[in-house]
Amino acid sequence: MADGSNVTTVTVKVNRFTPRAERERDRARGGSPFARRKSPFGGSSDAPARRRPRGRQWVQEYTVPARPEDTVLDCLLTIKRTIDPTLAFRYSCGHGMCGSDAVAINGTPNLLCTATLKDWAKRPNPLAEADDDGFRHTGDADATDSPTDDTSLGVIELAPLPGFPVQRDLIADIDPMLDQIRKLKPYLQAQGTLATTTEGKVDVFEYLQHPEELAKYEQLSNCIACGVCEGSCPVFAGGDAFIGPAALIWASRFVNDSRDTQAMARMDAIDTADGVAACQSVRACTRQCPRGIDVGEEMWQIVAKVRER
Repeated sequence: MADGSNVTTVTVKVNRFTPRAERERDRARGGSPFARRKSPFGGSSDAPARRRPRGRQWVQEYTVPARPEDTVLDCLLTIKRTIDPTLAFRYSCGHGMCGSDAVAINGTPNLLCTATLKDWAKRPNPLAEADDDGFRHTGDADATDSPTDDTSLGVIELAPLPGFPVQRDLIADIDPMLDQIRKLKPYLQAQGTLATTTEGKVDVFEYLQHPEELAKYEQLSNCIACGVCEGSCPVFAGGDAFIGPAALIWASRFVNDSRDTQAMARMDAIDTADGVAACQSVRACTRQCPRGIDVGEEMWQIVAKVRER
């Protein structure tokens, strides 16, 4: 991570969680009888409600050497390797391509591997601290940007991705989102017959698209199903029954593909109470998409297509 040049420190506050072993009685009971029976991931009203995981929860602070250009993932790897091997988080490629390391950084869903300290470390304001009488001093504007320690980049707070069950520490269970994407058949459904040439070979030119046709879905094909848009959505993360923006983005990708023959069936599948009807057009899903997809705009477009078909 740090090579000794321009090295300072950063404090990482991690919301940690260790699950409690589930007892046989809890499994048989299936949660509180007063819990909402409406699944936050869609499905019938008989689907099991999302239960808050039980276990030990606490906030742990780590101070590690770092540079402004380091990523939050760099810091967590340093903690894991040199300070606390019990810290649990998920990552794979480390380059913003796999989407496996989505968490809430300072309350905002983002990828650990693309979030740099210079962009996300918060410099503490000493004048905002309460005095012995419980009052906070406001001070002047210049002082609010001054850290208490000149050698520190500041503080970063990490929590699991909102809207998903927590498995351990920063690891959230995103299987519900992936299941919803699978239900919408995220693969090309063409006629099933191959065009052939006079020699009996596959006529690949029959399946070429014009640039305008490709442009309609090319950006959508960049979705890596990281869950950032779902964690940012106040409807999905709030626990209401909603299929989620990620699944709708995948549906829109094939609805806009001129080669696909199931556009109407795809729109029928999402024209449900927990599908496009549940979208409130808040557009919070757009803010931090690591692949640059304007999720809010695409959501508006697919909702309009479903209603106009």
